[in-house]
Amino acid sequence: MSTARDPIRYLPWVALGLAALAAPWWLAQPARQNLLLLALMAAQLGVAWNILGGYAGQVSLGHAAFFGIGAYVSTMLRLQFDLSPWWGALAGGATAVGVGTLIGWPCFRLKGHYFTMATIAVAEIVQTLFNNWEPAGAAVGLTIPMDKTGLAMLVFDGKGPYLVAAFGLLAFSLAVCVAVEKSHLGYYLRAIKDEPDAARSLGVNLTRYKLVALGLSSFLCALGGTLYAQKELYIDPASVLGTGLSIKIALAAILGGVGSLWGPVVGALALTVIEEGSRALLGGSGRGTDLIVYASLIIAIAVWQPAGLVGWWRALLRRREQRLQQRAAAREQAA
Repeated sequence: MSTARDPIRYLPWVALGLAALAAPWWLAQPARQNLLLLALMAAQLGVAWNILGGYAGQVSLGHAAFFGIGAYVSTMLRLQFDLSPWWGALAGGATAVGVGTLIGWPCFRLKGHYFTMATIAVAEIVQTLFNNWEPAGAAVGLTIPMDKTGLAMLVFDGKGPYLVAAFGLLAFSLAVCVAVEKSHLGYYLRAIKDEPDAARSLGVNLTRYKLVALGLSSFLCALGGTLYAQKELYIDPASVLGTGLSIKIALAAILGGVGSLWGPVVGALALTVIEEGSRALLGGSGRGTDLIVYASLIIAIAVWQPAGLVGWWRALLRRREQRLQQRAAAREQAA
């Protein structure tokens, strides 16, 4: 029996359509606009991380370094040379790619948890450098002036334009992932993740393609940092270079399902709702709640659903399909 018309398969698309219809009413309040904006930005960062951590299998817990570099480079160019953040974003992305190449070349010689530990160390070093770098504001941070507003400077009075920008950046990041999936790069990265020795024996240069994945991932992450800086109009090392941010970036993809296109998006939406909900519930007494939530989700995913939410949904569909086929076979035998 064919299950192509099984209604449950269309449930996510129905939910998405209903959400789109309810958006004008639901987004009437600024707090809800900010919640959606945070979810979109988290999704974009998860998609960026997924290129390296999901497709290539290189689990990084230091992506906040690239996010912070994008935020700082664009902000410093804006303050020093009055350069538009559109150009600052490209400069920040190029800088992040350069830094990623420098640290990736030696770090990719490490395997497994040693590579992960190295990325944490690199992120901590970058945060320490910015904490003590006076031209970048040191621990005090930098403030972007509001003397110029509009699209050219990416400074707006309300949340609406930022929502459009965040959605556009997420769409661009997803398009990059689709291009990676459908190109030979995607096949090489999956081969490196699943069977690195076999890929090497077939002539695949593991380090080269890992560096390409890191370059794409760091560039997109830096673009997200620029958007964050323009949204907040203030950055400091704690907000854009913290270890908690690196964990959140990785967790968005892990929660949704690593190596899948929509996994980071689903994971980021769920993570943002859980995080902001717990923060609103506990209020001022909830300091450090985000780290507790992150740790609990990591444990839960590792124990019960390593494939993430998207993997759980696909497994649910497979089990349902098997039950439908068994029922159809039983009816045919009874007839």
